Amino acid sequence: MTYTAPTDRFRFDALRGGVEGKRVLITGAGKDGGIGQAMALSTGLNGADSVGIHFHRSYEDGFDLVDRLRDEGVHAFPVQADVTNLRDLWAIRSYVIDQMGGLPPNLVICNSGLTESGYNLGRTLRQVEGESTSLRRARVRQHFIDNLEQSRLVLDTKVDGFLASTHLWAGEAVHAGEQAQFVYVSSRQAVDPGPAVPGYALSNWAVLQLPKVLKVNLGRSADLVSCFTLLLPFVRTGMTNEYAGNERVFGRWQPRMLEPCEMAEAFMALLARPTDETDGAMYELMVSAAAETGQADPVGPPAVELIWHRLALNLDEQPVDWSAAEPLRFA
Repeated sequence: MTYTAPTDRFRFDALRGGVEGKRVLITGAGKDGGIGQAMALSTGLNGADSVGIHFHRSYEDGFDLVDRLRDEGVHAFPVQADVTNLRDLWAIRSYVIDQMGGLPPNLVICNSGLTESGYNLGRTLRQVEGESTSLRRARVRQHFIDNLEQSRLVLDTKVDGFLASTHLWAGEAVHAGEQAQFVYVSSRQAVDPGPAVPGYALSNWAVLQLPKVLKVNLGRSADLVSCFTLLLPFVRTGMTNEYAGNERVFGRWQPRMLEPCEMAEAFMALLARPTDETDGAMYELMVSAAAETGQADPVGPPAVELIWHRLALNLDEQPVDWSAAEPLRFA
């Protein structure tokens, strides 16, 4: 068994309203200790009718999560697919609907995501003393190819994967005449990018436009689908754990990294809000040090406060003076 999550810390009885009775599908939910796993536990342990645990390569962790949820009496089932492979994604359609009693999911959480191992966009490798020009050229070329290949996969997983998953399951919801809610997991790095992960920052920025694009394309059926986007701070996962003690990485945002169960409780509080309040919104999770209590220094990590901020990207459009003064005219 590779399952290590503290199961009981994902029970939020007071916040069941957003998931109770829902048919939930979560992409990228297989990795032990990940954000997707936390969302699967939160929905499954708090009244969801069924929970589809999607994974691609993390099949061992994914099956362990399914088994744990089933042990808790949850109707959970595994879903293996590459979200960037359209044939692979289409192939799960009938299986998921069958597992959910003949209806499509009515809560889809798009969470799949990767990040680069780290490189600085626009910089090249330094010269190594004694290295020939031809050897350096070969080394820089390989470094360039390897880095951009990582970014391509990051972009494909987040952008192509979210777009394809939305197209598939929104289409099924409209066809069935069923209300459905979509949640898109983005990152605060979409609006405040850090160094060394350019593909991650760009792909998470693209995710912010999905709710608006979906609504425009649904037209008269737009009322059947609601959606919102999360911009999450640093959460301790397999991708971030190596930076948990490095304040230079997360320190500008938060006093410490969040644990998955802490993020999950904040997520469940948001999910429990009325859909007409959250529809089309972007929510940024802000982390700050908790107010002083006057007690002795606590044992363990520092206490934090979590507050959701509603984010608005205000487009400011102004004519360019020189162009407006002499506009181009054509007959």
